[in-house]
Amino acid sequence: MWSFMLRRILLLVPTLFVISIVSFTIIQLPPGDFLTNYVSNLAQSGESANEAQVASLRARYGLDQPVYVQYAHWIGGVLHGDFGQSFTYNKPVGTLIWERLGMTLFIALLTIAVTWLIAIPIGIYSATHPYSFLDYFFTFLGFIGMATPPFVLALLLMYASYVWFGTSVGGLFSDLYADAPWSLGKVWDLVKHLWAPVLVLAVGGTTAMVRTLRANLLDQLELPYVVTARAKGLSEWRLLLKYPVRLAINPLVSTIGWMLPTLISGSTIVSMVLSLPTDGPLMITALMEQDMYLAGSFVMIMSVLTVIGTLLSDLLLAWVDPRIRLEGKPS
Repeated sequence: MWSFMLRRILLLVPTLFVISIVSFTIIQLPPGDFLTNYVSNLAQSGESANEAQVASLRARYGLDQPVYVQYAHWIGGVLHGDFGQSFTYNKPVGTLIWERLGMTLFIALLTIAVTWLIAIPIGIYSATHPYSFLDYFFTFLGFIGMATPPFVLALLLMYASYVWFGTSVGGLFSDLYADAPWSLGKVWDLVKHLWAPVLVLAVGGTTAMVRTLRANLLDQLELPYVVTARAKGLSEWRLLLKYPVRLAINPLVSTIGWMLPTLISGSTIVSMVLSLPTDGPLMITALMEQDMYLAGSFVMIMSVLTVIGTLLSDLLLAWVDPRIRLEGKPS
């Protein structure tokens, strides 16, 4: 196990290096650059750009250098903790990302926890009570949840909250606590606003997880070892939790590798609808404005989360399912 962990950790370095090259190259593929867009926007508004100023900015940001020189400058700064300067906001990229990343990760991790807490009990019940009324009911709700786009659900929640309860669920804080220092009142205000984005983001993942767990558990319950365990008098719940459930959740554990980055990047539209101070809207702006240092840093963060999540998935699978042989040894 330890040698496997060491090998995987050592593989992180070349993997992230290749990802950084591919990411930076893809960001450079659209024609032009940030200053090209800047000049174009000025022209559309009827203004003209000062050529000397544009040339000065191009030299300042290194946009007059070849792509490989720009990449070397960027990755060298990243290795020293400097993600570069944002063209759009004229602020350090690290400052822009870190001031929002904490809340983004908190919402994503809370969404994953809620998804698992809801999906696993429902999936177990549906598998142990197939074709019952509640099984059909959960299936019906699951189809609706999977078919409803998250941003539509966010709009419906905002409308229902305002019409029925007279409150707005937009943002994570009310106007009173938006710029206030942290206190018990601000924490409670956050809790009152947090349920909406977590619910919206958890719906799609919950419904898919319920269907997956139900199908896998139904297959496990029909295997001979379950019949034998029941014949020997093992209690139903102990039998379920000790053997079939552990094997049935393997696909769920393997999805941890992409759930976290998917939630962070996939919540962009929801964040824009609900006015959430997360990294998603910032990433969209960076990509649209070709703010290469800001966009490249976001892509690198998503890649790091994916690679680390995949490693955690492999380790959890080895712990949940003893049949998995990480060293390739025969059983």
